[in-house]
Amino acid sequence: MLHSLDSRQASSRPAHPSIIDLRQFAREVTADTAGQADGQTDAFLANRYPLAIPACPVEIGAIRLEAGTGRVAELPADEFIILCDGSLTLNRQGQTLELADSASAVLSAGAGFDWHCPEPTTLLYIRYLGESAGEGNLIAIDESAALEPSGTPLVELLVGPTPSCRNHTDYRSADEEFMCGTWYSTPYHRRAMESRQYELMHLLAGAVTVVEQSGATRTYTKGDICLVEKGAVWSWESREDVKKVYAIYRPA
Repeated sequence: MLHSLDSRQASSRPAHPSIIDLRQFAREVTADTAGQADGQTDAFLANRYPLAIPACPVEIGAIRLEAGTGRVAELPADEFIILCDGSLTLNRQGQTLELADSASAVLSAGAGFDWHCPEPTTLLYIRYLGESAGEGNLIAIDESAALEPSGTPLVELLVGPTPSCRNHTDYRSADEEFMCGTWYSTPYHRRAMESRQYELMHLLAGAVTVVEQSGATRTYTKGDICLVEKGAVWSWESREDVKKVYAIYRPA
């Protein structure tokens, strides 16, 4: 069964696209663990709490697993997962993937795997229903991968100098609309712009202050996980180097 946001949580959502603290979201929606797997669907697929977003090729939400084991026979779509708390081990045909301390991975469509949690565990996920390029693989996000020079923010939106940006992509879907990896930038200040994508960001280093169209202001720091919704209007200001893991759905 998929658990939905209750009416109180749904009504508390901003009326316009925004930036969401996903750790806080996971704490709120998984607090009541009374509803669990129905015995026919594995808990990894059943114990899900999707975020209310407009219909599109992605589903975003939280997964709550109690201590124990399970088996997913075949994953129906690509999924990016990131650990919120606890730990998780996945095994697939001799491949072992261990997640702890906010580690993340892409589980590609068609993957079958056994999982084990020695303690209650919460994950965040983005499921992508587009064209997979993963061939059923389990792909760890390599936070220490060598980074290559990448594009920078639009010059006309910058307040001050252009930053130096670098990137490594661990996974890109066949249609190139879903991508996951690691990104780094020197400090910069960008004026508000409208996001044309959904982006999960996990801050590995540094801090960034964002200001939304509503005037809401928040500073995200190392360890924080947030979601920038498609259509959100927001600015960025970082006064130190920033490194992040990202999972992006950007429609063509």
